[in-house]
Amino acid sequence: ARRKADTTMIIQTIRMKSVTAEGMGTLSVFEAEHDVPFAIKRIYYIHNVPAGVQRGGHAHKKLRQLLWCPYGKILIKLDDGFEKAEVLLDSPDKGLIVESNMWRDMLWQQENSVLCVAADSFYDADDYIRDYEAFLRHVGAEDPAKE
Repeated sequence: ARRKADTTMIIQTIRMKSVTAEGMGTLSVFEAEHDVPFAIKRIYYIHNVPAGVQRGGHAHKKLRQLLWCPYGKILIKLDDGFEKAEVLLDSPDKGLIVESNMWRDMLWQQENSVLCVAADSFYDADDYIRDYEAFLRHVGAEDPAKE
């Protein structure tokens, strides 16, 4: 669903339930359709990315995702065509819900950081918008550079 320019971008983070057993570490958990507002059909992770590298550079027409960083620090840059925001994923129990029609870039802040993604759909190449100008047209936003 596209948003109008006079509304505010909503950033939704979750805290995963965590249980620590003394001397045995911590278990963190989230449940689909309970802690995450959608069913999960695909999980993947990105690793072995050098610090300072930026990935992403796309949006999805329909896909919704939960992003979390079980190790390291990754800065998530979000842009809905009207506003921009940044969320630092730097704790294994912090998750970020990324809704559809949201441009995202992920900047690796620490060597060996891992980004995990739980998605509500199977892979569909046609769901991607990889051109920023096309994204702005898709969400009904003006190109800020042309204002």
